[in-house]
Amino acid sequence: MQKYFDINEGGFSIRCKIYFQKEIRAVKNVVIATYGFGGNKDNKASEKFADRIISKYKNYAVICFDWPCHGKDARNKLILDECLTYLRLVGRYARKELGAEHLYNYSSSLGAYLTLLLLAADGKGDYDRMAFRCPALRMYDSFAAGITEDDWDKLRKGKEILRGYDRKIKITQEFLDSLKENDVMQKDYMDYADQILMIHGTKDEMAPISVTEEFCENNVVELIPVENADHPFSNPDYMDFAIGKIIEFFAPGPVGSQGSGG
Repeated sequence: MQKYFDINEGGFSIRCKIYFQKEIRAVKNVVIATYGFGGNKDNKASEKFADRIISKYKNYAVICFDWPCHGKDARNKLILDECLTYLRLVGRYARKELGAEHLYNYSSSLGAYLTLLLLAADGKGDYDRMAFRCPALRMYDSFAAGITEDDWDKLRKGKEILRGYDRKIKITQEFLDSLKENDVMQKDYMDYADQILMIHGTKDEMAPISVTEEFCENNVVELIPVENADHPFSNPDYMDFAIGKIIEFFAPGPVGSQGSGG
């Protein structure tokens, strides 16, 4: 089953979607699933993951939501701090309103960057475990690579530029500066190493696997390379493999100490 709902708090209205098996009151484990720049909460990758995990474990649910300026969100200028606020509020909702005993995070690309940034900013781990597929760890570089000289001129003059796919998103110099100042590659995640799994395609041209290899080596994090997979894991077999590894990482039982599944 799936249901749309909003989280209205602190002047924000976060558009959310939850996947669960039959009875929401039976949910004890919640996965927050986030996506990359320009996506939305109805993306097929999150839906496929949700269908797989809730069909396997009846007391799991998956929450997706629209980042600021994405999907049906009402905001019109992308601000890094607001992205982190959204992630905090959705996690708080899962804990307080759904009564989640265990909280997980499955994120890709920009979503992985934001989750790691929040982890460093708050100095504590809200998630039992986190799995990141094709993480964009040098987020500033990823944005800067696609900006033309004409657009740099606009930014230097204080103007906005537009980026995105179905919905065009306003990008400012201030946003890019905030990405540069918040480099997760310069932060220490050693204390969370056992809680993090990285999965990255060897043919990713948007977020090179070499960066993830460096991150994992520096923080003693497990990395599963997927030969020939691109950034979106467009080959269904590679996506199925990644989802299987993530579900295994989030699975109930002695390994994850999550108690009994379905």
